Amino acid sequence: MARRYHHGDLRQAVLTAAVEVLGDSGPAAVNLRDLARRVGVSHAAPAHHFGDRSGLLTAVAAQGFDLLADTLEELPPSSDLLEAGVAYVSFAVEHRAHFEVMFRPELLRADDPDLRAAQERSNQAMDWAIAGFRDGSVDPVVAGAAAWSLVHGFATLWLQRALPADVGDDVEAAARAVAELLVRGANP
Repeated sequence: MARRYHHGDLRQAVLTAAVEVLGDSGPAAVNLRDLARRVGVSHAAPAHHFGDRSGLLTAVAAQGFDLLADTLEELPPSSDLLEAGVAYVSFAVEHRAHFEVMFRPELLRADDPDLRAAQERSNQAMDWAIAGFRDGSVDPVVAGAAAWSLVHGFATLWLQRALPADVGDDVEAAARAVAELLVRGANP
């Protein structure tokens, strides 16, 4: 569905169209010419803001990291690793298009300052939750990797519909049950 761009924020209009394409068809379908057509501008207009496809996907990823940081920063201060993990999985499901490119370095410009700042912001937002999980007997890097691996892996498996049907269809309840094994242990 082509929309005509009329005065406003062309950069954001192209980002919004890119997120729609990513959500419908994945990263391989993102094409600057197609996005220009979708927003009703010349094919050169998106290149003015992003340079190329990699620049556009980098901007989408940066936006995603900022959205993830917003999600985690909105948690109450009393939240723990379990709640942060559920919020992470919910973010992945709600912002699938962003999530699909955020952790794909081959698609991105790793040295982009906006991307690096957004990554750092989301890392700091995740770090407070992981801090409560560290009891001093576990290497903090290992604890962080374990927590992130669990929630990121769960989110990825959920999005790919690769989990057993018995897990249910409520992503938050399923994520909470799985993350609770890590946070509280198999034998609470």
